[in-house]
Amino acid sequence: MDLLLTRLPQPISHWLATAQFEQLFLLLLAPVFLVTIAVELLWWRARGRDVYQWRDTLNNSVLALSHQAADALAWSLLLGLFYAVWRHRLFEIPFNLASVILLYVLQDFLYYWFHRASHRIRWMWASHVVHHSQESLNLSTAFRQSLTYPISGMWVFWLPLAWIGFKPEHIVLCVAVNLAYQFFVHTEAVNKLPRAYEWLFNTPSHHRVHHARNPQYIDRNYAGVLVIWDRLFGSFVPEDPADPCDYGITRQLKTRNPIRMMFHEWIDLFRDVARPGPLWLRTKHLWAPPEWQRENSAVQTARRASVQASRTR
Repeated sequence: MDLLLTRLPQPISHWLATAQFEQLFLLLLAPVFLVTIAVELLWWRARGRDVYQWRDTLNNSVLALSHQAADALAWSLLLGLFYAVWRHRLFEIPFNLASVILLYVLQDFLYYWFHRASHRIRWMWASHVVHHSQESLNLSTAFRQSLTYPISGMWVFWLPLAWIGFKPEHIVLCVAVNLAYQFFVHTEAVNKLPRAYEWLFNTPSHHRVHHARNPQYIDRNYAGVLVIWDRLFGSFVPEDPADPCDYGITRQLKTRNPIRMMFHEWIDLFRDVARPGPLWLRTKHLWAPPEWQRENSAVQTARRASVQASRTR
């Protein structure tokens, strides 16, 4: 690969090399992920509980590999846009400890809004629903991702960072670090961490709430690394021991077919858009919350008849 990159025109080779940052970083961490999964598995088995089902774990691995392949392709195609935006940057930002911390905080802030949008805009939920479709929670759940994130527009949320003045290669690496941290919050093995840490950072307790479909837990705790965004914007809910987390989605998908997992919501979305009706209502399915639905034709017909009858009185 390095030899191939050296034979390409300089801008293209630089973009492709940058596109590999995230994948290379996560690949280097793969042994850590696998060892941690093994420890969690053995820890639960020693306590008489088996939280890993081999089919779910296999599916999560397949989904992770497809996601990484799609992500690498997307970065390769989109980095030119990021560099174009960066060339019109607002500030010259030096690379030092202060700028690294600033980038990390800003990227995490934007991740919060990406994650919140992924729950409240159906076009984005069509990708993100894959991650929430498992009815249990363990570290392998972090691998349960969709290859359609580039289509739903995850990358759009990082463009402001390039415009501010952060180099695209630093942005790519920062995104990878953020996602790597989130791997460790997908577990039931850790109860509560020290109070100060729980107040500032996303933790397993906070993220269990996020994956639950209990009515009071739905669409809460969107944090990537810093949970302060949830506290600031009113989306934080603490885990309640009296109300254990029930994992999954409200319209649970009963399949272990990874292809079906990745595309079922896209199929349902476009099926709703294709239903007869005014164009503005049909397209509203794309950007409305996932739970929004048009009234069925029988209700609409009855309502129109009622309105017409009232006009003739």
